Amino acid sequence: MAEKSGADGKLFIGTKRYSSWSLRGWLAVHLAGLDVEEVLIPLAGGGNTAAIKQATPTGLVPYLEHKGARVWESLAIAEYCAEIAPALWPEDRVLRALLRSAASEMHAGFRALRQAMPMNLGGSFAGRGGTPDALADIARIETIWSQCLDASGGPFLHGATMGVADVMYAPVVARLITYAPAVSPRGRAYMAAVRAHPLVARWYDEAAQEPKEWLLAHYEAGPAA
Repeated sequence: MAEKSGADGKLFIGTKRYSSWSLRGWLAVHLAGLDVEEVLIPLAGGGNTAAIKQATPTGLVPYLEHKGARVWESLAIAEYCAEIAPALWPEDRVLRALLRSAASEMHAGFRALRQAMPMNLGGSFAGRGGTPDALADIARIETIWSQCLDASGGPFLHGATMGVADVMYAPVVARLITYAPAVSPRGRAYMAAVRAHPLVARWYDEAAQEPKEWLLAHYEAGPAA
């Protein structure tokens, strides 16, 4: 991607079709209105992308450089963005505590879901990846969503607008769209709200425009039926 003249920094991300963590960092940066150059590095798969290892402190994406700050890890990037745009967390202390807990649980957990249902925005793998552990993760996620929606009033976990907690769960929404496991009507309504958000729609559109040469056979095959 060509350098953006006058930008305040850079955001390093991976292939939009596959990189769930990149989606989180990208959403946070755009919701906060940061003016950064987007540096997209196509993924090689399996954490072995040499260009990413050379470009970022951990060898992973996303990674943000902004006005002298160097920030890695998606949740840290989201928290940094919220310092610049405080509305990314609710003002109410109790609701903020709930959403922070939900965001942190997403960052640290749900490994079974992430392994069984890798993000592929162009895939359609309905009925696949539904291991017992992945389905248990989905049940827990739906409980979290319900608690947050009850507290905020929806349609987003944050309330009327998307916030950090929604940023953290956006790739989960993408996975559930691709793999189509059973989800409650309330969960589907939340998924629809996230998918329709202009920034999420933009990410999907840009993922669809990526070169065919970036497709990875393993991800395109999907999990066993």
